[in-house]
Amino acid sequence: MSDRITFPEDIILVSKTDPHGTIKYANKAFCEVAGYSEEELIGQPHNIVRHPEMPKVVFKLLWTHIQHGEEFWGYVKNRTKQGGYYWVFAHVTPTFDDTGNIVGYHSDRRAPKDDALPKIESLYATLRAEEQRGGMAASEQYLNNLLAQERKRYDEFVFSL
Repeated sequence: MSDRITFPEDIILVSKTDPHGTIKYANKAFCEVAGYSEEELIGQPHNIVRHPEMPKVVFKLLWTHIQHGEEFWGYVKNRTKQGGYYWVFAHVTPTFDDTGNIVGYHSDRRAPKDDALPKIESLYATLRAEEQRGGMAASEQYLNNLLAQERKRYDEFVFSL
């Protein structure tokens, strides 16, 4: 199956992980859209839903932001248990303990703007091609050049789509 799964704008997919990305909490909406039971998701690495068409550089950017205590916004294509896929506009934030140490991550994912998807799909296809051609460094250079040309940070860029 390679069908796209969609969900209403008022639904929020929520998950919480430990600092290594192991799922500690998954709300009902996330389970339903991804096609997993809560029991199947808890204890699994969050990349259980990673779609192979996602460019690695986007996840590098995500991890760089959240490991430095910053929030991340971005479009992510995920894979369902049944082999379908769904797009989300993700907001990932670190969770801190009382002393300021990162103890996990919280992710809220909303339905993407449909008019942004053709643009993001084209960009991600180019980033994947760059990764195949020259590895992560080539993909990262392409993305950095695009952001410099747009005069925007990544979060500003995705909000502008």
